[in-house]
Amino acid sequence: FYRPAVDPVIGNVITVMFTIIIIITMVSLGCTMEVSKIKNYIMKPKGLAIAAMAQYGIMPLTAFCLVKGFQLSDITGVVVLVCGCCPGGIFSNSMSLAIQGDMNLSIVMTSCSTVLALGMMPLLLYIYCQGFPSVQNAVPYGEIMLSLVLILVPCSIGIIIKTYRPQYSKKFTKVGMIIMLIILVGTLSLIAIGSGHIILTMMSPSLLAIAGLMPLMGYCFGYVFSSIFRLIHRERRTVSMETGCQNVPLCTTILKIAFPDDVVGPLYLFPTVYLVSQLLEAAMIIMLFRCYQRFKRKEKETYQAAATGEDLKESDV
Repeated sequence: FYRPAVDPVIGNVITVMFTIIIIITMVSLGCTMEVSKIKNYIMKPKGLAIAAMAQYGIMPLTAFCLVKGFQLSDITGVVVLVCGCCPGGIFSNSMSLAIQGDMNLSIVMTSCSTVLALGMMPLLLYIYCQGFPSVQNAVPYGEIMLSLVLILVPCSIGIIIKTYRPQYSKKFTKVGMIIMLIILVGTLSLIAIGSGHIILTMMSPSLLAIAGLMPLMGYCFGYVFSSIFRLIHRERRTVSMETGCQNVPLCTTILKIAFPDDVVGPLYLFPTVYLVSQLLEAAMIIMLFRCYQRFKRKEKETYQAAATGEDLKESDV
């Protein structure tokens, strides 16, 4: 007998709120896109191609290896895989800005990975789910594709606003992010009220370890992968952030809407734990980068001051 993890009324409210969050997120993302910059990267696609390979090569493979390494159950493994196969999230743009990355590449990479998700997510899930025999025929590919099509609609609205009313795009993005954060806090509060005790039971040490390791491995492998192809340092930092930061609201919405409750249960909350991990780890990387920058700046200033002093002594002689 199936007993819902959350009260049905609260569950329906959470579904609606997550849908609103993803709509606002995708419109805000569309408002940051510029068609001319997308065209420029398409004409010179090296950086974009490497970034796309990192996004859809590294993260799904990392998720699959972690699932097999920690020997998770099949349905739990599929939940982690859905998270690993998601496109880059809008938070990656803020992280790229904080780490002084290439913002044009960041925005184009996020937008292109979102469009590519329409084909790549179902394809990657089909390939990797062959390793989970009990659920490989139960993954709702049609519903996942429908969810992805629906998120492209608000994203297109954002692009139209950016193209024809650019003066409103920044305001819309700022207001949209504020509204999204308010709704997200409300949603998390409802989740805590409705299923807080279940979260503690469901989040095993293995899942918590995966939620911590996945984004960190994405950041590291993204940087190494782009270094192999000799991208400049700004682009390497950008690819690193874009690879490790997943579109968590999209992942949660897919798990909540596409999968039946009696199949996924409270596991749709896993992306929320992943979000906390990816933000904390990105903040740690940004802090280390800032400290490194400050150290290099002081070292340069000390060297220049010493060189200037030697020049003055020579001129006195």
